Amino acid sequence: MTLLFLGVPLVGNAFAQTPVAPVPTADTGDTAFMLISAALVLLMTPGLAFFYGGFVRSRNVLNTLMMSFVLMAIVGVTWILWGYSLAFAPGLPFIGGLQWLGLNGVGLEISDYLKGSNPAEVVSYAGTIPHQAFMIYQAMFAIITPALISGAIVERMSFRAYSLFVLLWSTFVYAPLAHMVWAKGGFLGLYGGLGALDFAGGTVVHISSGVSALVAAIVLGPRKTHPDRLSPPHNVPFILLGAALLWFGWFGFNAGSALSVASGTSGNLVTNVATTAFVATNAAAAAAALMWLILEAVLRGKPTAVGAATGAVAGLVGITPAAGFVTPLSAILIGLITAFVCFYAISFKHKLEIDDALDTYPVHGVGGTVGAILTAIFATTQVNGAGKDGVLRGNFGELGVQLVAIAVAYVIAGVGTWIILKIIDATVGLRVKEEAELQGLDINEHGEEGYNSEFGDRPTQ
Repeated sequence: MTLLFLGVPLVGNAFAQTPVAPVPTADTGDTAFMLISAALVLLMTPGLAFFYGGFVRSRNVLNTLMMSFVLMAIVGVTWILWGYSLAFAPGLPFIGGLQWLGLNGVGLEISDYLKGSNPAEVVSYAGTIPHQAFMIYQAMFAIITPALISGAIVERMSFRAYSLFVLLWSTFVYAPLAHMVWAKGGFLGLYGGLGALDFAGGTVVHISSGVSALVAAIVLGPRKTHPDRLSPPHNVPFILLGAALLWFGWFGFNAGSALSVASGTSGNLVTNVATTAFVATNAAAAAAALMWLILEAVLRGKPTAVGAATGAVAGLVGITPAAGFVTPLSAILIGLITAFVCFYAISFKHKLEIDDALDTYPVHGVGGTVGAILTAIFATTQVNGAGKDGVLRGNFGELGVQLVAIAVAYVIAGVGTWIILKIIDATVGLRVKEEAELQGLDINEHGEEGYNSEFGDRPTQ
């Protein structure tokens, strides 16, 4: 009787409760896909380190590797503290707000974290994965982008100055551009902006890093051995290894930018953007590598391993803004055209005698520009209903939008980089001393060597 008496209120409460709507949970398949894609993009940074490291003299290989590896430490912290908020929090058309500093309010929610800002219909960046999964995926883009710049300034910039530079650049150049193109309410993007198409980083990643690399090379000045005493790549297998890791990781870079593995519809057509982007990525890289080898064989007599690696990277750069908007045949054309243009851009750079040491602007700046333009030509909503049709489908206005986005990226990256470098030069200085440059940055900047000096290219007395 006592148990029955005590249980009456509990039974009454059970009958009195109103049904509670189930809490939305993340899709396990999409979440796994995005976490794997994030890991693939992170792998691209050490891949880039080996790609760049193979080109330089052996006495600078560790310093070159470190210029990529250090980004995983610097941006890995700053992205959580302030970078993600500046890039993706709702705010102004040109920069995000401060409400997500330190990931305040960035948890495991999958929806409604963008409520209260325009456009009203956009309530999340990816409605099937936790907010933090989207955040960490974007962190990997923020890590590799400034690392690309290092290719233009290797073998002469002090490590302290470089570390300070990438800290400021990722804050004042990358974050605003990412916000303008990819964030809700951004000035250039599809979420309430001009409607520029940049699926995975043609403007945000490649144009910004390429233009910044060119400006940095000019401000820093040439190496003491440029142009008459340049050394050939010290380790071509490193270059091929790096290119292979980049190609592999790029599937996470482009296919992951679909933010889901689910299929959808566009009109009467079934679409799967992740698959489309994956196929387009491989097609463009393969076509570009082939084009580069053909150009070398015809114009220079022999196809080279370095050429194959460079061509593949150029094709990957060119397809990045278009990957989720174009067909496989269009991807092949984008790869062929991008490789052709980048090949001659490198030759033109040599004529100008600008010491962009590892051709960062001719490959990433020019390749990103070409890719952004070709996106406006080949894009089709038959592939991605969330995108736009391009010139070949009658939307001539999209080319103008892309040109505006390209121009904005050039100005922000160029001017921002110039200002940052001038500030650093006036405070801590940019370059190592001439003696250290000739002796090698490994021993002078890090106190260690990549190889035993018995096998290194030590300067002769």
